[in-house]
Amino acid sequence: MNSTVQAASNPEDSWVQEDGLWRDERWTARVIKNEDDEGWAVAMTLAGEQEPALVGPWTMGRDKKNPKPLSAPAFHTLVKTASEVLRRHEQQLHARLHKNLRIDCDRGRVLVKLDIVPDDDNPYATLTAEDASGELIAQLKVDAGFKLTEASAQAWAEKEFTRP
Repeated sequence: MNSTVQAASNPEDSWVQEDGLWRDERWTARVIKNEDDEGWAVAMTLAGEQEPALVGPWTMGRDKKNPKPLSAPAFHTLVKTASEVLRRHEQQLHARLHKNLRIDCDRGRVLVKLDIVPDDDNPYATLTAEDASGELIAQLKVDAGFKLTEASAQAWAEKEFTRP
């Protein structure tokens, strides 16, 4: 059963609901031939992106040859899963680019932060130290490859927050 749902001049203009293709305003689910074996896969692509955010196995139909048609519950589950994959990726990227830790030094408890700017031409990082009340102690531009560890933060504090 192929049914396409479209309405004139509203956000649902791009909505499609077919056996092997479902699309809403944000996501496209497309059933594709699995290149690794005889089966099928489903690719979830966010609007405006070239590459799918998620590709996973898809169930064979009753004839054991063709894929099972997409359905509303399956589409909603795929959207939820693909959204979660993107959210985890964003969290991982944020954690990689923004690190912080607390150390004890002569100035008391200090928060040391490293914020990496992954510029294609000139990547760099900003190393910041703040006291317990949030007052800025020091801020330096450092190499994007700078490793923030308790030892490196402690060494920076021992140098009175001058260039590490």
